[in-house]
Amino acid sequence: MSAPWKDVVLENVPTGPVAARIYNGEGLKKAAPLVLYLHGGAFLDTDHATNRPVAASLAEAGAIVVAADYTSCNQNAFPKVLECAYGILAYLSNKRNMLALGGAKKSLLFVAGEESGGNVAAGVALKARDQIPGSLDGQVLISPLLDPFMGSKSFLQAEESGMRERWTEGWNRYLGFLGGVCHPYAAPRYCSRLSGLAPALVLTAEDDPLRDESMEYGSRLKAAGVRVRQQVLPAGTGWPTLYGGQSKDRASWQQDICCCFKGFVEDVQA
Repeated sequence: MSAPWKDVVLENVPTGPVAARIYNGEGLKKAAPLVLYLHGGAFLDTDHATNRPVAASLAEAGAIVVAADYTSCNQNAFPKVLECAYGILAYLSNKRNMLALGGAKKSLLFVAGEESGGNVAAGVALKARDQIPGSLDGQVLISPLLDPFMGSKSFLQAEESGMRERWTEGWNRYLGFLGGVCHPYAAPRYCSRLSGLAPALVLTAEDDPLRDESMEYGSRLKAAGVRVRQQVLPAGTGWPTLYGGQSKDRASWQQDICCCFKGFVEDVQA
């Protein structure tokens, strides 16, 4: 699955100009949803000039997807990486009717991310609720890497997928050896106030080491009164390859992401 894209620079972002790759799905409708996409990479990946299959999948669902370089200027360290991502979201919110992206004033605005980008997306959604309430229409959390203590039962599969050491290294980089773990924006899983957040789409898979923490966060959002759409894809979709892990199965998850996002947009619009 692929979608046309172009590389641009977003000027006037509060934290400074940001390089971005913009994906446009085929047959975009007027006022197509606008998505800020935050890539994964275990808090270690700072390479923005690469294709992002998750972003392409969201674009194929009929969205304009801004895959922004939110990491290279801050080396994925909290709080600067969160501030950069939030600054991009605020910029898109303010300029959605002026950007040459096919967006419009009434375009829905989403933040999306997988794995470590899912954690940052969840933190951005919290900050948006607190500082620009009502501006964010939804958050898309795709196997979000939420637990710095890596203690869930499903995480036992991290060794098999080849991700345990990488995630340990990544959390240490992001939090500064757990110095920021108490901050709710840094580790949303431990946030005690989740009410008032934008609706959430939470996706994971049966053979995903991040399954339990993803599902737990979705359940906590529901308990706080947040509208949540959750789905656990069956094992065998090659899901660990989504975030760079090993899998013996052929990756077939892109169409699932496309379909799930379409349904989520319909839910938000209802």
